[in-house]
Amino acid sequence: MHLDVLDLRNFYYRSALGRAAQKVIRDQLVEWWPVAHVQGQTVAGYGFAVPLLRPYLPDARRVIGLMPGPQGVMPWPAGQPNVSVLCEETLWPLRTGQVDRLVLMHGLETSEHASALLDECWRALGPGGKAVFVVPNRAGLWSRSDATPFGYGRPYSLGQLEAQLRRHGFVVERSISALYRPPSLRRGWRRSAAFLERAGRHMPVLNTGGVLMVEAAKQMAAPTRPGLTSAVKRPLRVLEGIGAPVPEPSRRH
Repeated sequence: MHLDVLDLRNFYYRSALGRAAQKVIRDQLVEWWPVAHVQGQTVAGYGFAVPLLRPYLPDARRVIGLMPGPQGVMPWPAGQPNVSVLCEETLWPLRTGQVDRLVLMHGLETSEHASALLDECWRALGPGGKAVFVVPNRAGLWSRSDATPFGYGRPYSLGQLEAQLRRHGFVVERSISALYRPPSLRRGWRRSAAFLERAGRHMPVLNTGGVLMVEAAKQMAAPTRPGLTSAVKRPLRVLEGIGAPVPEPSRRH
């Protein structure tokens, strides 16, 4: 079940908790993908990933916000030419291999066709392309609260997400748990949010942050060449084992 785009917009742009969550996830994404590393590349986001893509607008060759039909679409970014588009969940208006970097947030866990969606992600990425998947953490507090968008859909454990990505041709490169602060607006939690985030990152064994972020690369099959795959060290001798012809007996007596 997809969330409504207006609810997502209100959470991320009009609530203190949503703005805080947006900053934590976006800062981690930029740490993995510095702006200079995506210069001249095509960056796309699916679901409601546009809050994470703003840092790439000035330098990327193109930024595309893909929003699924059941969710709805909104113009983005505000005050600039629109780059968001409404699309079918498993049929994106992109050429095969067009995308260099892809971000999914509020897309995979709410999809009714997760397997086909991952196939579409793989198709849209170019050779060597990378994707970051942001999903609710099954072990975290955010997936248990209806007060945030991460309380909807199917939460994942890290092992579940990584296994699903591998089955669809992705190579997992790194992962992290983020959003260690509780999904609460109480002043005490807001004041300690930065400390909790730093502490959580230094104790990765806990993996109890509100979201999981996994970076994966598109795996390409090795090209096949016609003919034998390896040199034949010993040529096949068709007549090997057949005795030499016996001379015909002399006819002279």
